[in-house]
Amino acid sequence: MSERELNRVEVLAQVDDGRLSVDNAANMLNLTRRQIFRLLKVYRQDGASAIRHKARGKPPNNRIHHARRDYALSVIKESYADFGPPLVAEMLAKHQTGTGKGWTATEGQTPQRKERLQKDRTPSARTSLKDGSVL
Repeated sequence: MSERELNRVEVLAQVDDGRLSVDNAANMLNLTRRQIFRLLKVYRQDGASAIRHKARGKPPNNRIHHARRDYALSVIKESYADFGPPLVAEMLAKHQTGTGKGWTATEGQTPQRKERLQKDRTPSARTSLKDGSVL
């Protein structure tokens, strides 16, 4: 569980034991009294595991199918291999294949920020003022 969820469980346990009021719990968790009662009901029924997010570990509903992703990557390799990520995304919009910006990075087609060549930056010489002080 995340630290936020563990904090919720701890506060709900204190409310359940009577050591903490619902109003204080609501202030501590930045929730309303109604939400505290809702969480407390679920906590009493199922325990601490009921507080964690229910979608954890499940794939997203808007996931793009692997076949469509593979088709988009093949189009990028064939036609747009020398394009940057923003232009690739624009060209893929014409093919209606979705976003390719992150896909090309995971496939190693476009260099990541760390992999880009850094320019050699040598510090410029300091100039002094008439009175001898340095800028």
